[in-house]
Amino acid sequence: MTNGMSNTKMKTPGAAQTRFAQAAIDELGWWRAHKFLFLRRASQLCVLLTFAIGPWMGLWVLKGNLSSSELLGTVPLSDPLVTLQVLMTGHLPETALLVGALLIALFYLLAGGRVFCSWVCPVNLVTDAASWLRRKLRLPRTAEMPRGLRYYLLALVLLLPLVTGITVWEWVNPVPILYRALLFGAGSGLWILAMIFLLDLFISERAWCGHLCPTGALFALLGKASPVKVSAVNASACDNCMDCFEVCPERQVLKPALKGDNPMIVDSDCTQCGRCIDVCAQRVFQYQNRIALKAENNQ
Repeated sequence: MTNGMSNTKMKTPGAAQTRFAQAAIDELGWWRAHKFLFLRRASQLCVLLTFAIGPWMGLWVLKGNLSSSELLGTVPLSDPLVTLQVLMTGHLPETALLVGALLIALFYLLAGGRVFCSWVCPVNLVTDAASWLRRKLRLPRTAEMPRGLRYYLLALVLLLPLVTGITVWEWVNPVPILYRALLFGAGSGLWILAMIFLLDLFISERAWCGHLCPTGALFALLGKASPVKVSAVNASACDNCMDCFEVCPERQVLKPALKGDNPMIVDSDCTQCGRCIDVCAQRVFQYQNRIALKAENNQ
């Protein structure tokens, strides 16, 4: 019996496998089957703590929040979407805001735009928790929203300042709301995060990050030219266990890499979270630099 058939049997109801990605855990060990998940959590926590030690301990490494901040009191860092909203109000932002937005845009252009979504954004903790609970409760897969919807919301977020003269989105943006709650105990907007959790859990799987978030839409556009990509370098070894599809927040990006001519995931919707690498016992996926790979192939 082939590995693919045996794995398929293990995934049938009532079979021996009781934990998600058990094949990867058995083959690679628990740590390697969760490595990128823990690295992401460490990254998110480090970013949060770097902001937190300022108000908590008076050590101002990063002063501000993810919308706008200063690194070591010198280097400006700004959310490109916030800066675009300010521009749309008809006001010329301060030079520091423009420079900060340019620096952040350049970083995510190189690193992969939606790296922000999986490695930095604190709301990812909320949406991942909803996804984890869905698996634990074995909730049926719900209908998905149109994936292009977030780009319409991005357009709306940029249009509203033009009409109103104020950055309307920042009133309800869940990213600064969560930061304010964690750092300063300001819990007035936590109902928005609760709604996102319930939406992802009961209404539409991965609804917020995968279909609605305008910040994710902008970073996806920035990441189109990124050299760093996840690639199905060992696609021929795939045994169709479907664990990568189960855990991927943007599962539509996987099939072209697994079944198409190009093994690299070039779709900018990919968050590069690395969970497909974690849960694959066959080690089908890995990170690659497509510029370095192209140069190597041309030698």
